[in-house]
Amino acid sequence: MIRPPNRPYPLVLNFFREGALLVAVHSGAMVQSDQVAEAVPYEPHVGDSRPYMRDIILGVNDGLVSIFLLVAGVVGGGLTRDQIVLAAIAGAIAGAISMGAGEYLATRSQEEVFEREIALEKAHIKHHRNAEVDQLFTMFSDIGVAEDELDDVVAAFSRNDDVLLNSMKILEFGIIETDRRSPYTAMFLSGLLFLGGSLPSVLPFLLIESTNLGLTVAAVLTAAGLFAVGAVKTVVTRTNPIKSGLENLVIAGIGGVIAFWVGNLVDGALS
Repeated sequence: MIRPPNRPYPLVLNFFREGALLVAVHSGAMVQSDQVAEAVPYEPHVGDSRPYMRDIILGVNDGLVSIFLLVAGVVGGGLTRDQIVLAAIAGAIAGAISMGAGEYLATRSQEEVFEREIALEKAHIKHHRNAEVDQLFTMFSDIGVAEDELDDVVAAFSRNDDVLLNSMKILEFGIIETDRRSPYTAMFLSGLLFLGGSLPSVLPFLLIESTNLGLTVAAVLTAAGLFAVGAVKTVVTRTNPIKSGLENLVIAGIGGVIAFWVGNLVDGALS
């Protein structure tokens, strides 16, 4: 069954709120008073936004990069300001629709695969229960459960059909209910954040007459946005924010230079 939309905007806010929570933990602000100084502070997991981290990062990052590459190419190709604005806005809208539709179809297809596998597993439990229980022995043995504890562990995880089904969903298929993604939420997040990411490349040409100056301002704003996305991501991934920000920035910068000179070359070939 495909899930209805489940609040995409709060998920974005949760992403940043959870990041702030992790920062507070790292700073020691949330260490409980009864913890001794030597104790390792408890770090909370990412939380509700975890299944949608891909959509959050990909949406805004793709909007920043692809629309900047588009305007760099058309500026290099010698288009007028109005033509650049038209191309940038059309590209932003088309990109947002394409990304949203793609995420919806991909996520829905994945959910349909999960539902089919779960339905098949229910049939296996109903008609071949012993074979499913035997699989638990193998799975728990593979993850390191001691042989003399296997009987008790398997008995606990197969005590009724519902428990056995939930066990197989996690162990056999890796399906964790809290990590399943709504296709609607994935669609709205990726599409809207793509539009948001496109703004640094669109707004300068709406406000500035000179196309070269507009491209310069767009490059500065896009660079700041890319660095910020890379750095903010590390609040959750717990990696180096400077390195991540620069990595994001360098990749897009190389693409921008290539797009600009390709536009120049095409313009020269056509003129």
